[in-house]
Formats: sequence, structure tokens, C-alpha cells
Amino acid sequence: MGAIPAGVETDAGPPTAIPLRHFLVGLGFLLAGAAVGVLSSLGVLPGAAPLAHVHLLLAGWVCVTILGAMTQFVPVWSGTTLYSRRLSRVQLWTVTGGLAGLVGCLLGSYYAWLPVFGGVLLLGFWIFVYNVGRTLLSVRPWDVTERHFALALGFFLVVTAFGLVLAVGYTRPVLADLPVSRSGLRDAHATLAVFGAVLTTVFGALYQLGTMFTQSDLHGVDIPLQRIEEIGYPIGVVLLASGRLFEAALVARVGGVLVALGVASLGLVLGRRLVETAVEWNPMLRRYAVAALAMVLWTVLAVPAWIADPLDPAATFGAAGTAHLLLFGIVGFVVAGTLYHVIPFIVWVDRYSDRLGFESVPMIDDLYDDRLARIDLAALVVGCGLLVLAEALPAPILGSRTTALLLFAGSVSTVGFALFAGNLFLTIRRHASGGTPSAEGQGGSEFN
Repeated sequence: MGAIPAGVETDAGPPTAIPLRHFLVGLGFLLAGAAVGVLSSLGVLPGAAPLAHVHLLLAGWVCVTILGAMTQFVPVWSGTTLYSRRLSRVQLWTVTGGLAGLVGCLLGSYYAWLPVFGGVLLLGFWIFVYNVGRTLLSVRPWDVTERHFALALGFFLVVTAFGLVLAVGYTRPVLADLPVSRSGLRDAHATLAVFGAVLTTVFGALYQLGTMFTQSDLHGVDIPLQRIEEIGYPIGVVLLASGRLFEAALVARVGGVLVALGVASLGLVLGRRLVETAVEWNPMLRRYAVAALAMVLWTVLAVPAWIADPLDPAATFGAAGTAHLLLFGIVGFVVAGTLYHVIPFIVWVDRYSDRLGFESVPMIDDLYDDRLARIDLAALVVGCGLLVLAEALPAPILGSRTTALLLFAGSVSTVGFALFAGNLFLTIRRHASGGTPSAEGQGGSEFN
């Protein structure tokens, strides 16, 4: 793989410290979420541990990573300037503080404080939406990635507003005079968070990354598949969330089918890019391959379940027992694969780009430990597979062994995530001679 993909203007991005700090904080949330998941399976954590687990992984690792990635690469891809560097710093610490407080309240059962920290969390995400939104407004016309990102920003606005209402609802009957139930609002919130904000962002990025880093172009059946996803998927998310919010099964059913078709379409497009890749396989592409397979398998299971009953709480994330297939197998592997390129890429640009042509410099894929990358991939595939198996098999088959299998699968996954995070952290430590790049530098800057 080349040092820098052709056509990418790295000088357009903000200082490299900004996205790197997002990624490091996100990795911290990842490890905390994995640990909470293991301890929760043992039943030793107080309060709403499963809810804390989900928020640490989704709002913490995945969304904080999205914040850093969009802040860095929207200006790079779009050839413009980030609207405000100061806001990009504020968004990180506001989201981090709000989420840490929210998780603490959930674990400690301090529900009276949930609206406070929920409000801080909302503020952080809205600062991000404003900053990236203003950046995108300066770009015309939008390509497929930018259109996905704009839709994702809208989903972030709505899902955080729903989340704040749910947080307030722990102490006040805010839904008493509204035509929706708490369960309907909760299901709509989860739908918009995962299928709206997160997956829409992921899909938009994959159109860019899947072609750029396989050095292949969309062609043939890819074009109609892209149209199905780009048009049908966001409509499906809105219909599925609305149907769940107002408990309208027919609306949710139509939306669910459109969402599933969109996921399958993107999975097939990504799979075709990987089959036709012109570059050597690397940690990024291997994890994308796992995600592409998971997309197709998840769709096959989700469609009949959502046609039967899209309002079933067990089917919030597809067929009953496939939540880990969606959240771990698709979202987790895409984010992990992307970070295996993005973090070394940012470090390379800051440390080595100005030396290119004057001295021998390493390639991007030389910055991390490939052996550790292979080990963490094996651990994550095994852990994910066992979690999916434990979740999908009927209780009578496993019986009392369910808890043991979940604990083992969670432990293997935690080891994989620890190796993954450690590999990337060591990449920064080894090649940034002292930690994250300075806040003022871009390429060739000094390091703290």
C-alpha cells in the first residue's frame, strides 16, 4: 500500500493531535466497555450494567471515533477547511465528560443525575454536528460519502434529543402527555443510533475507503446496488424508527425490509471490492472482509424476523440473537479495520511525510506490529463467533453453560480488543516520539 493514497490532500485536515486524541479516548471507552461486558455477565456490577456496556461501546468507542474521523477526513476528502478547530477540541471533552457521568449514574443508580450528564452529552454531539455541518455546507456538489455524512449528522441530532428525553424520563413523567410510550421512544432511539447515526456514517466512509484502499472502482452490478442502498436505506431507517416510535407495525415492517436490503447491498459492494483488490491484504482489508460477510448473513436472518414482527423488543437489531452479529461483526470490525489504517496514516503524515524523497522512510503498514494484528484478529473473530453462537442458540441447548460460554467469549474478545488497542497505542508511542503530535502541527510538526 502506498504511503498516501492519490488525490488525498492531507494539508486540508486539522492538526493531527485532534483526531488522535479522539481515537485514544475512544480506545479507552472500548476497553472499559469490554470490561463492563465481562463483569456484567458475571452479575457482579450494580445498577444498569448492560445499558452502561452498550453506551460505552456505541456512544464511547464507535461514536467518539466517528467524531475524530469526520473531523479529520471531511476536510481532507472534500478539499476544504474545518469550520472550527476549537469546537473540535471542545466536542471531545464535552462528549467524554457527559458519557463518563452518564455511565457512572447508570452503574451507581444515580438516576436523578442522568438528565444533567445526558444534557452535557447532547451538547457535545450537537457541537460536533454544527462544526462538521458548517464544513460540509462549504462544499458543492456532495459526493456519495458527503451525502451519507450529512444524513448521519441529522440522525445524530434526533437520536441525542431522544436520549435526553429518556434520561429525563427516569425522574419525571415527560411522556405522559405525548402520543408515544417510553418503550416506543427507547426502540426508536436505539434504531436511530445504530442504523441511523452509526451505520450511515460507516456506509458513507466505506464508499470512499473500500475503493481507495483496494484500488478498484465501482462497476457493473455495484452501481444499482449503490442506488438501492443510497435511496432505500435512509428511507428505511426513518420508517423503521417511526414505526417503532408510534407502534405502527406496517410502517416499521416496510422500513425494516428497506434497511436490510441496504445493508446487504453495501455488503455485496464491499465484498466485490475486496475480491477485485489490486493491493496486498492487510489488517484493514481482512477486517472489512469479516464485516462484509456479517452484513450478508445478518440480512438473511433479519428480513424474516422483521417481516414477522418488527416491533418485537428482541428484534430491535434484527433477528433475535443477532445483536452481536450486527454491532460486533459489522460495526466493530469496520471501525477496527479503519483505525488500523487511519491512526498509522495520521502518524505517518505528521512524522514522515516531509522526509519523503530525502531519506528512507517506513510505509504506513510498517508502523504497527503485523503479528499482533493477526493475533487480535483471530481473538476477535473467535470471540465474536462465540458471542453470536451463545446469543442465537435456544436456552435449552446450552442450559447452565450459557453464562460460562458468554464469559469465555467476552474474555476472548476483551483480550483481542486489548491487543488491538495496545498495538495502535504502541504505534503512536514508537513513531510520535513522546505521544500524540502537538496541537499546532500538521505534517512534519514537532512532537510533545
